[in-house]
Amino acid sequence: MRGMIGAVPTSLRPMSSLLRLRSLAAAVLPLLLPVLLVLVFAMHLRSLSQFLDFRLVYVPTPPEVVVPWLIAHGGAPHPLLHDPHVIAYLALPLFLATALWLHRLSRLRRPLLSAVACASTVVGTVYLGGLFGMWTAFYDGLSRVDARHVDGAIATFAAMSSPHGAFLLTTTLAKLAFAGLALQGLALWDRSARARAASLCIVTGSALFLAFWDMDNWMLVGSVLLLLGIAASRSACDGLGSQGRRRNTSALFKHPQDK
Repeated sequence: MRGMIGAVPTSLRPMSSLLRLRSLAAAVLPLLLPVLLVLVFAMHLRSLSQFLDFRLVYVPTPPEVVVPWLIAHGGAPHPLLHDPHVIAYLALPLFLATALWLHRLSRLRRPLLSAVACASTVVGTVYLGGLFGMWTAFYDGLSRVDARHVDGAIATFAAMSSPHGAFLLTTTLAKLAFAGLALQGLALWDRSARARAASLCIVTGSALFLAFWDMDNWMLVGSVLLLLGIAASRSACDGLGSQGRRRNTSALFKHPQDK
């Protein structure tokens, strides 16, 4: 009898492998987004002193500085690979994966808030893609401009990146992605210390993005907090999954006459 219970039927082995693959993906995917965000904002910072220069008001780098620098470095063999905006742009599907994963975890506690938060992140990711796409196109295009036309390129970049009109609208709507993550953090709040720590880290990290948009050092700190919060949430999810597997195992080997 013990041998019969311990043996795994051949027909169930593919399902077992699929479950292991699903568990691995659930363990790794939620961490990819904050890890890549840490990489993106670390690439923006060129020195420790620049990281430690925490300001409360965003002061953009003048186009007269940005454009000549891009033109001067436009001869690199693969300039797109050196642009952190490209990494963020390619990582956009991870926003959706992370939002759905957090929704799967928090909907058990607060289904309505979790659904609103997930929808906010999904909608915001659409506009975030437009924002990252614009910056990627700006930087790649300007790096290909002939140095003889630098004055015109400076004027064009200044007009296209000014916080007005379509650019301001896209930037504002893109913030919905992080507003949704903050709401997911609130939905995760529970009595356990781990759940509260995860909730505080996710809410605080997302709030830093919203309060200090385009300020790389603040957003780097926010990315680290998101990483810590999602890691703590992942541990909680693993615990729930273990309980579920134990219940399924008990039901599988329960005698039909047992009530």
